[in-house]
Amino acid sequence: MVNTSQTPLGHVLPRRAARAVREALNDTRVVLVNGARQSGKSTLVRLLAKDRAAEWRNLDTPAVRQAAIADPAGFVAFHEPMVIDEIQRVPDLLLAIKEQVDTDPRPGRYLLTGSARVLGLRGLPDALPGRVETIELWPFSQGEIDGTPDGLVDALFQEGPKVHHTSSATRNDYAERVVRGGFPEAVARTNPRRRERFLDSYVSDLIARDVSQLSDIERLSEMRALVRLLAARSGRLLVAGALNVGLSTSTVLRYLALLEEVFLTKRVPAWSRNLSSRATSTPKLAFVDSGVAANLLGVDARSLVRPEGAFGPLLEGFVLMELARQLTWSEERAELFHYRTKDKVEVDAVLENRQGRVVAIEVKASSTVRPDDFRGLRHLADRLGDDFVVGVVLYTGTQTLPFGERMRAMPVSALWEVAPQGGRAIGKLGEA
Repeated sequence: MVNTSQTPLGHVLPRRAARAVREALNDTRVVLVNGARQSGKSTLVRLLAKDRAAEWRNLDTPAVRQAAIADPAGFVAFHEPMVIDEIQRVPDLLLAIKEQVDTDPRPGRYLLTGSARVLGLRGLPDALPGRVETIELWPFSQGEIDGTPDGLVDALFQEGPKVHHTSSATRNDYAERVVRGGFPEAVARTNPRRRERFLDSYVSDLIARDVSQLSDIERLSEMRALVRLLAARSGRLLVAGALNVGLSTSTVLRYLALLEEVFLTKRVPAWSRNLSSRATSTPKLAFVDSGVAANLLGVDARSLVRPEGAFGPLLEGFVLMELARQLTWSEERAELFHYRTKDKVEVDAVLENRQGRVVAIEVKASSTVRPDDFRGLRHLADRLGDDFVVGVVLYTGTQTLPFGERMRAMPVSALWEVAPQGGRAIGKLGEA
């Protein structure tokens, strides 16, 4: 049983991923919960494994790690279910696990956690095809923090422009959410200075330990400078050659890949269906946690909303990552892109499902919306025809407003406060 007093909040918040993990354990031999450090993976798997008489092994513990390195086959030879925390510490265990589950194919044999994209590590043999299901766990979504539905993606695909939402949130409320982010430790620390200390240590430790473990980093100071520079570009196009930190473009690209592997940043790919030969292929950058990005820039909620503040791009990155979180549990199977042409017609987020239907979203830090804010959305609507479901401008105002056929302005909080038709609010952990 988890001692909830040992969690940062003193209690356990239900996680959306719990349902997916439980379902996977019932029919899949190996289940991997992958995500950023300090996002709550260990708490989640402890709660889900508590009734399974599971053996617990934490590879962050030096003695346990040394045992795994010395005898991988013996380490995983266990008849009952086994939880292995931080599997990326000894990735050679995956081959030993493959041998075990091929001999004994019962579902739920191994529940693994990882703080890097384990199955994509360089030099690692493809050990578990067809035997493993990977479930991503991000820092808390806003709905997980508030206990609200987190259902806008499903609602928009199901109901299109019929979705309606009213909010009482202000620009300052949204700024507070951006600088807080979603790490359990950061959410628990109501004192802004103590939260900053946690976020400082988080990035420093991530670079010094996890990134360095994945690859030899010859110049840590340049890596830290790159991370700060990327924070200033959160929510914007990512052009590696324009990141001037005294590193070659090839080295910058390698470092960018490493930062994605440890879930610090995420690249949102460009979207195109050959609608325009002028569409660009440049990805957009977002920090997995907006609080980390804001802290790297040295901004608090008050300074963020000043006229010269970085509220716009940080809010966009915040929204992109709330959408990315939601896509890991939504009933609608869709992917996240952005769209931009060489003529600078752009859409911040393009969600396309497997049938080719598209929901398009713009993000505005303003509390008012103008017809021109729908320029990119109308561009897509004209070209996609019936495949275009709805275009939404998420803004910091309070009302849902019509701006023409299939066009709506909607409060940002609709992301986590709207439930789809027939949807249910989050329940107890493992039942959501």
